[in-house]
Amino acid sequence: EPVLQVRRVLSYASKPTILEDLWLPAAPFKGLTAERLGNYDGPMYALFETEFGVRMVKAEERIKAVMPDTAQCKLLEIKSNMPLLSVERLAYTYNDTPMELRRGFYVTNNHHYHHRLQPRTR
Repeated sequence: EPVLQVRRVLSYASKPTILEDLWLPAAPFKGLTAERLGNYDGPMYALFETEFGVRMVKAEERIKAVMPDTAQCKLLEIKSNMPLLSVERLAYTYNDTPMELRRGFYVTNNHHYHHRLQPRTR
């Protein structure tokens, strides 16, 4: 099955802070372009749900410190001796169907990784 891959850099206070790579199955996200996803500023899961009817219901994350490679140093404007926080997430929709693989690399010298898990109520 074809896969849509997106790489984007998120900045805070005009400094590159997060490098994200996302992989999504193409069929459920028909019409979603890498450019549109890369330029979207809001919560991606809201976009997935409202425009494509795909709701993420659970996710698993693995977190560790890593040393950056040359491309990451360039995109995040950091030196090669600055460790990054690597966060790998596999998100699922209903019936335990994997729907998104996301790998984020976080510059943590001025920021913390903060993730709030809160069940939605309807």
